[in-house]
Amino acid sequence: MLFGRTPQLPTPEQALRGRAELPFTVPDRHTVLGTPLLGPYPEGYETADFGLGCFWGAERKFWQLPAGVWTTLVGYQGGYTENPTYEEVCSGLTGHTEAVRVVYDPALISYERLLQVFWEAHNPTQGYRQGNDVGTQYRSAVYTHTPAQAKAAEASREAYQQVLTAAGHGDITTEILPAEGRTFYPAEPYHQQYLDKNPAGYCGIGGTGLSCPIGVAKAEG
Repeated sequence: MLFGRTPQLPTPEQALRGRAELPFTVPDRHTVLGTPLLGPYPEGYETADFGLGCFWGAERKFWQLPAGVWTTLVGYQGGYTENPTYEEVCSGLTGHTEAVRVVYDPALISYERLLQVFWEAHNPTQGYRQGNDVGTQYRSAVYTHTPAQAKAAEASREAYQQVLTAAGHGDITTEILPAEGRTFYPAEPYHQQYLDKNPAGYCGIGGTGLSCPIGVAKAEG
């Protein structure tokens, strides 16, 4: 099932069990922004979680924004296995997707702007793949932390679907689900800010070339 032509998500019963604690230590600081990866985060800042293919290039898209992003880190989310390793996620037996966590100052950057970066940085119509990267860990996802984020994400999906349809693309396959109950597990140290440490490293991120409308829903509260 998991290594055939079509990737499939495992059921909770099929998923690897995992472990009670991370089998590695997450670095203290962001190599570009100099901020703590795991907190504490400043009061009033908000968290956004996105899956858009290989998290190396995806993370860079967010830390390169000119203002408002306080820290970023990569990890695994949306599956069943507790504290998974990269190898376990790539096996297809955890149910997780590669995710980027963005901690941001809503006074300086809006959630809608982050959604715009998310939609435009990948092709959200490809299911369990992004370009040449194939597997359930590359699926498109938005895990929301507030009702306002959920409303904004769903509205932006509808707006971008119209743009994609007009250009001849298929249906968006992005899952938009609450982050609650979908724990974000940080990835190994070498994955954090990978393309800062390895400027010539692999980046599988590539969008459709189509702009996403923003301001389609107000993310407050």
